[in-house]
Amino acid sequence: MTSPLENLSGPNMPLTAEPPDAKEFAGLLRSGKARLQDAAVAGLALESRFDLAYNAAHALCLAALRYSGYRPQHRYLVFQVLPHTLGLGPEVWRVLSKCHDVRNLGEYEGDLNINERLVADLIVAGQTVARQLDALPPLPVSP
Repeated sequence: MTSPLENLSGPNMPLTAEPPDAKEFAGLLRSGKARLQDAAVAGLALESRFDLAYNAAHALCLAALRYSGYRPQHRYLVFQVLPHTLGLGPEVWRVLSKCHDVRNLGEYEGDLNINERLVADLIVAGQTVARQLDALPPLPVSP
């Protein structure tokens, strides 16, 4: 029986199978955690905190997908496959997916409609992803 991630991979599909890389995974994890920590600094502008938290969450979710042996063709997929990469439910991936939509409106239409609650929810979702990643067994390091 094929996994949901396998069903999404192949020619003209949104995921590409690619063996995990321990160095890439560690770099994404390190970057995501650093940005997530900075996003919690209350003295920064709310827009900056959102950018930091969103990019942290994206790096962490990409790390989860790469750990699983896949690379996305589209940015938003890393959030939508969280049930399959880390077993996380809609209380996490829906927040991240919403923030992706908000980010796109801000990036492409100049309408960054955010508030403290959204940023706080985004940080909590990112922290949840980080905790799940920390619980994974280490990847073998390639020579």
